[in-house]
Amino acid sequence: MRSSFKMPSVLGKHSGMTLIELLVAISILGLIAVMGWRGLDIIVRSRSALTADLEQTRGMQLAFAQLQNDCAQLANATMLPDRATLLASDNKIILVRTVFSDNQPTRLQVLRYRVLDGKLTRSESVATRNLTELDKLWLAAINDTETTPPVMLQTGVAAMTMRVWMKGSTDWQAPPTTNTNPGKIAAPTGLEVTLLLQDNTDVLIKNFLLGAV
Repeated sequence: MRSSFKMPSVLGKHSGMTLIELLVAISILGLIAVMGWRGLDIIVRSRSALTADLEQTRGMQLAFAQLQNDCAQLANATMLPDRATLLASDNKIILVRTVFSDNQPTRLQVLRYRVLDGKLTRSESVATRNLTELDKLWLAAINDTETTPPVMLQTGVAAMTMRVWMKGSTDWQAPPTTNTNPGKIAAPTGLEVTLLLQDNTDVLIKNFLLGAV
């Protein structure tokens, strides 16, 4: 009787991974990890840049809103017939606004917007009804000798330029640069402010109506 028993083969197929296959797998996983890290880094950088842009835009909106409110309350030539109520030069705006308070008479206040060292600041004087005191506050704002500490509105501002709109004119003009406003010269009715941001070729332009209140 012939036996049907067979010896097991010692040369059976190997089911594990070879060293080369393992190295290839590790290389692929490393490549995927590097690509994923770079993608995550780009996302984080983009998010940081977008957040900074949004914060700067929000700051500019608040600064423009404050300036719009001040321009709307600009003192008129009737209140100050022999004095300028607005002076503007490169990186500086000086204006006189009316101050309204409950149970208080109308008073006047000198404001100054200024760009210096990349910072847009706003300072305001005490409110007064004394024109002699107002003249001193006006000169202090012009000469940068005011005692009130300025409030920073926005950083990252490279420059600020202005133009004004005169009643009856057909285009924007250079702002007044003298300390008097003769009766024959009409006061400006509009103000155009241009802000140039640091590290940015774009500019922000905003127009304001003067003395709307």
